[in-house]
Amino acid sequence: MTRTVAVTGATGFVGRHAVAALAAQGWQVRVLARSQPAHVLWKDLKPRVVLGSLDEPRALQALVKGVDAVLHLAGAIKARDEAEFLRINRDGSRALAEAVLKAAPKAHVLHVSSLAAREPQLSGYAQSKRQGEEAMFAVLGPERVSVIRPPAVYGPGDRETLVFFQLARQRLVPLLGSDAARIALIHVADVARMLAAQLAASPSGQVQYIADEQPAGYGWREILGAAAAAVGNERPRFVQVPRGLLRGLGHTAGVAARLAGQAAMFNSGKLRELLHEDWSVPVSGLLRLETAKAQHGLADGFKTTARWYAEARWLHPIT
Repeated sequence: MTRTVAVTGATGFVGRHAVAALAAQGWQVRVLARSQPAHVLWKDLKPRVVLGSLDEPRALQALVKGVDAVLHLAGAIKARDEAEFLRINRDGSRALAEAVLKAAPKAHVLHVSSLAAREPQLSGYAQSKRQGEEAMFAVLGPERVSVIRPPAVYGPGDRETLVFFQLARQRLVPLLGSDAARIALIHVADVARMLAAQLAASPSGQVQYIADEQPAGYGWREILGAAAAAVGNERPRFVQVPRGLLRGLGHTAGVAARLAGQAAMFNSGKLRELLHEDWSVPVSGLLRLETAKAQHGLADGFKTTARWYAEARWLHPIT
């Protein structure tokens, strides 16, 4: 029998890839969106679109009514203040869980959180992601829910990690953290594959992690060195950026955004996340499904990503 999955955040970076992966596995996909979406990854797909957002109970119930599974990807990665983070990431998760409780009592809900939720004291974003997990478990109970915390996700179409490839093109490549820092990574195609595998399995009832072949993570020199190689910078020279300078930039960017009434991607909270030295993934908590193996390592994953950036003209060749 054909299974139906409801997806929030379907038009985001991970969501676009996840919808394509689910459709390829035979799921009927129903997505929540503010307008009719269109993307090259969906050129042969016809997901059913429910118009609305996480703060519209009727739209949420229409989205999940009678589905077999729910993939919750929607969330804010930038906001004007902590209250806005909580409204979207915590309250939106609770509203979705309540809609599932009413309209899809047997659905498996896969809540995609963030590795930042492990360190809620660092920022308003991290705190809101932790509270979103807690809200989902509180409403539905562990028997209905799986939670996955991805590390930093990169790949074709991602604007957030584009900056690392731009930095890696420079003659002097800035290191944004200490040599002791470890950052786990994962390619978006592997994320999509792993999410589809977990949705097809029984609810885990716990928080699990995903990562590439190196869950212990990479150092900044490894990451920016791989990015430099991917963009053709054969002899990068690394220079350590002083923490004081980064803190000043984070504070200034945050103040400027508040004065303009805008949400800042880079601010003091995001800087605390950036400077945190342990973004490795615990091996004991890894998602362990035979159908959910990472297929992209750092070198080949960065090469395919840089090639996509170049073809899309987001990244120009080094001259």
